[in-house]
Amino acid sequence: MIEKLVKIQNELKAPKSQYNSFGKYNYRNAEDIFEAAKPICFKHGLFLSTSDEVIEVAGNLFIECTATITDGEKSFSVKAQAGLDLNRKGMDKAQASGASSSYSRKYALGGLFLLDDTKDADATNTHGKAPQKAPVSAPTPRLPLKMNSEAFLKAIQAVTNKTVTIEAIEAKYSLEPAVRVALEKALEAE
Repeated sequence: MIEKLVKIQNELKAPKSQYNSFGKYNYRNAEDIFEAAKPICFKHGLFLSTSDEVIEVAGNLFIECTATITDGEKSFSVKAQAGLDLNRKGMDKAQASGASSSYSRKYALGGLFLLDDTKDADATNTHGKAPQKAPVSAPTPRLPLKMNSEAFLKAIQAVTNKTVTIEAIEAKYSLEPAVRVALEKALEAE
């Protein structure tokens, strides 16, 4: 079952074929994912389904979608939630719940099929508000790797066993020239 799902995850292409002219972005919806997934699931003998449930968390309503793929004996499921605002301006209750259902299905299916997480409308839409910049923090200083220290001896062993590269060590520690030479010699020794 898992082997078939992995094949589907690698085969499935669900392009962002929808366009929002107001926000000027492309996106995909749940229907796009279903359209791309159905023939591939059929090819591999798997059945895809979704189901929705209204849940309450800390006084807030959500629609939780469960996307399930099964071969009839084994199954694999992913859940996703979307907030439900029944008083959403310009929508009646059916439209509000339908919009939340569509979002939760899209994200449950995206999780099930490992669809790309490139920025789309949900990640880039500021809804007319200026984005807030994250505070810039100073990079964490690297500790010096001292000759014959316990960390140095472990680094030598890891380089000798080829379980770590010198670059990986250098990403964590600052290396004095003598330490770098010793690590390079350990790498050449094998």
